[in-house]
Parts: sequence; C-alpha cells; structure tokens
Amino acid sequence: MGDQDDRASENTGEQIDAAEREAARQPLLDQAEAERIPPAETTRAVPDRRWRRGR
Repeated sequence: MGDQDDRASENTGEQIDAAEREAARQPLLDQAEAERIPPAETTRAVPDRRWRRGR
C-alpha cells in the first residue's frame, strides 16, 4: 500500500509541475505573439554593394 501512495503523490506532483510550467509558458507565448511581425510587413534584406564601386 505504501508504494501505491508514493506513486499517487508522485503523479500528483508531476501534474502540479506540468500545470505550473504551462502557466509560466502561456504568458511568454502571448507576449511573443503580440510582438511578432507578420511576414507581409517584413522585407528581404538586400546586400549593400556600394563599397565595390570604388574598386
């Protein structure tokens, strides 16, 4: 019986840890989504080759 109680409390502890991780993770994901720049608003970088003109 003692082993079953240990496993039950271990499982409960893991569930609590998982819930805490998810609770901490969600605000970070929300912030990242809020700060994300949509691909349509970005431009492709164009290399600056002006330095080659003088050669």
